[in-house]
Amino acid sequence: MNRARRMWKALEPFHAITYFAPETRRATAALGLKGGWMSYFGCRAAPLGAVGPEFVAAVFYNFHPAMVARSLPDAWSYATPEQLLAVRLTAVDNAVRRLFPDATFDRAAEVARRAAELAPVAGRPIAAANASLEWPTEPALVLWQATTILRESRGDGHIAALVAAGLSPCQALVTISAAGGPDKEVFQANRRWSDEEWAEASEDLRTRGLLDAAGALTDTGRALREQVEETTDALADQGWRALGDESAVELHDLVHPLSAVLMADGLIPADNPMAMRWD
Repeated sequence: MNRARRMWKALEPFHAITYFAPETRRATAALGLKGGWMSYFGCRAAPLGAVGPEFVAAVFYNFHPAMVARSLPDAWSYATPEQLLAVRLTAVDNAVRRLFPDATFDRAAEVARRAAELAPVAGRPIAAANASLEWPTEPALVLWQATTILRESRGDGHIAALVAAGLSPCQALVTISAAGGPDKEVFQANRRWSDEEWAEASEDLRTRGLLDAAGALTDTGRALREQVEETTDALADQGWRALGDESAVELHDLVHPLSAVLMADGLIPADNPMAMRWD
């Protein structure tokens, strides 16, 4: 596994605390937000400001636009982006204290912040928006904010790779599922593309020679999917190269055990739409 992918796997679960820990949902419900998805879209989009659903669907990429529109702009009528930014930090703080009561985060926070400050943000709107936020003071929250910037920088680069490969949002999900990622049902439950839309995306992929009649990737499709992942890794590695391998290895070794706990305890479901597999 290359450096960029190894670092993503180590850091992603810690970032994802904010979306899977019950503390976030309780905090956003107290503000009046309705349901888990309004909480998700509100909290994740908050660094961008009170933007509309069209913009969020575009930059988040693989969610059905109608799914986004069920949460935004309504979320902003219950809480401002500034309120949600404060709430998500408080929720992460509470969750981390519950999950890791005896852990210390000082060194991990120091290295992660340096990595985040080196992560590329040009042409990466979600990463840039998170990088513009004021840094918290608590080490655990510094670590969380750093992992958020790093994963959004990688994610923005991944979207650029998908666009360059000519894969629509739904086709991106179809191909990653066919490549051994989460199955159709997981993606449909969490991204809301209908059976008809999934079938239409699959048929277009078949006409392009990327899927066979059974829905499996052809050699051409597999090569395209691998190209997307390799491009994603290469774009993400810009920051890790600037940080240096010694510091990257140190950060990996500091955070990987924390993420292992989150995956083993089931906070992050095994069948998750992030395509995060743990072994």
